[in-house]
Parts: sequence; structure tokens; C-alpha cells
Amino acid sequence: MEQTRNVGPPPLAPSGSGEVGELIDRLVKTAGGSPHAELLHEMVQTVLRLIEDQADRGDVKIVNAALRELVHAFRLFTPYRGIRKVTIFGSARTTEDQPEYRQALAFAHEISRLGWMVITGAGDGIMKAGQGGAGRERSFGVNIRLPFDQPANEFIQNDSKLITFKYFFTRKLIFVKETDAIALFPGGFGTLDEAFEILTLIQTGKSNPLPVVCVDRPGGDYWRTWDTYVRNVLLARGLIAPEDLCLYRVTDRLDSAIAEVTGFYRNYHSSRYVGDRLVIRLQHAPTAEALDRLNREFHEILVDGAMTVSPALPEEGNEDPISDLPRLVLHFNRRDVGRLRQLIDALNQLPTVSPAA
Repeated sequence: MEQTRNVGPPPLAPSGSGEVGELIDRLVKTAGGSPHAELLHEMVQTVLRLIEDQADRGDVKIVNAALRELVHAFRLFTPYRGIRKVTIFGSARTTEDQPEYRQALAFAHEISRLGWMVITGAGDGIMKAGQGGAGRERSFGVNIRLPFDQPANEFIQNDSKLITFKYFFTRKLIFVKETDAIALFPGGFGTLDEAFEILTLIQTGKSNPLPVVCVDRPGGDYWRTWDTYVRNVLLARGLIAPEDLCLYRVTDRLDSAIAEVTGFYRNYHSSRYVGDRLVIRLQHAPTAEALDRLNREFHEILVDGAMTVSPALPEEGNEDPISDLPRLVLHFNRRDVGRLRQLIDALNQLPTVSPAA
């Protein structure tokens, strides 16, 4: 029997064509125009579809609030897109006299000293420690409205980089979309929810590769106990692949946590798909010998062909200041993300080669 492939929502209703379509085009042009006019046209079509479907008020309110929150968040983060950021998760109940608080405070202070910015939930506990360590100028607060009052901590309160969300799903999107690394400190249901969701997004390829470090108090066992469960239950029962264990690191040492975050970008810069090819941007390209070794070691993650070194592809456009970076281009199977992380680790371990060499 022929299988039906799920390709997303059905086509939009005809409201985007004819007179309505012309009105949408004129509206986009009157508002200033955009190189992404076709996408904005489709967004307006989607909103008009709520009229055609006679959506109830509750559904319309969800769409409206989510769209407003995301647009506001994009505007807030856009000026800082060129700065590396780390999202810090952890319990709001952690007090300032606990070792976990001091560890988060020290982590945020050191990572900000290295030029990074910090994103946290803007509340108390680990969130407050993260913003206290980084300081107001290098902090973003991504708060959530709850049935009970959760004011922002004093380090981010009334700051222009503070945003409060109505929905957890839009808040989580921003936590992951705008960050380059995740640091997880001990916490409750919310922290574990965020840990598993982030790992799921990375494992399924719905998030770009990024380092995830689970940081405990010195000598603590919170994340080691969690890691034991992951290995003895999830891995042992075949619910995850052995390579999936590479998607996170567990440590109780501050220097190891910092090294895990910054070391991920020692050579690896970023990646994107161009058609069906994965393009990995690098600070320096592997030698011919190293490339041959990588192709032998990671051949099983390739759909066909071999990994090649290339300058920026024409489809990437002129993305300064990264247009001059060398690329590793591969036809990745989009499934073995744990092995992809191992490939990135191998690229980060390559010796630096001078341009002359």
C-alpha cells in the first residue's frame, strides 16, 4: 500500500489570490516593502484564514499573543546577533547561600568575561545568579507570566533586554533560537523539562548543533544521578543511541564547564543547509590528510559522496563576516546527530593550519 507523506498543513485558501492577494501585496509595499515579501504575504494569508474558518476568540488570542511576543523578541535580540550567548537554566528556589548558586554566579561571571552574554529566565535562584554574575549589560531576561507573581530580579528589572512571555512555547523557542550554548544547573520539573526538550531538538535535527553542559555543585551528584538514569534506563533499553550521550556533558568543575562551551567553537563556527547539503563553517579547514581520515571515520553518516572542503557556496549569499570562512560540505543523512556531534568534536581537535600552509 502506498504511504502518504505528511508534508505540513494543507494549501492556503484562495484568499491570497485575486483582489485580496493584490491588497496584501500593496499593504506590504505601503508598509515599506521587504526582500521577504512572499513570506509576509503568506503570513497575512494565514491570519485571513482565521476569518474563513470562523476561528473562536480563544484560538485567535493564542495566535495574536504568540505572534506579538515573537516579533518583540526578534526585535530585542537582533542588535546582539553577532555576540555569542549562553542560556542558563536552573531552579528558581536555589538560595544565595547554596553552592549551586555560587557555581552559577561564577560560571556567568567567567563566561561574560570571555565576551559572551547570558540569557536566563529573569527570576530568582539560578536565574538571578546567572544575571548577577554576568551583570546587567551582558544579560537578557526572558520572563514568564504565571498565575502567581514572578517579578524580575534586580539585575534585569526595568532593563531594555527584559521580555515577559505569556506562553511557555514561545519563551522556549527564544531560549534555544537565540543562544549558542546551554548550561543546565540543578532544578525541578521545569529544568528537567528544558533539558529533555533541548536534547530532543538537537537529537532530531530541529535545532542547530550546540554545546549542552550540565553543571553541578563541586562534588555534587544531581546531574550524575540523572546521567545514570539516562544510561541505565534510556540507553540500556535501546530508547536512545549510544552516540546520543555525546549531545551533553556532565561536570562539577567550573573550568570544565567553561571549556565545554567555548571549546565547541574552537574551530566550528556555525552550520546551515543549502538544499540537501550540510555546510559547516570552520575557522580553519582540515588538511587533505585530515579530510581523508574524517571521510573514513564518518562515512556512515553520508547519504552519498564524500565530505569536501569548499569556499562559501553561492547560495549562502554574502554573509559577512563569515563569507571568507572555509566550509566542510557533506550530504548528511540528518539522522545520526550524535555522530555529527562527534564529527564537530573531531574538527575542533584539528591542529590550526596557517594560511600559508
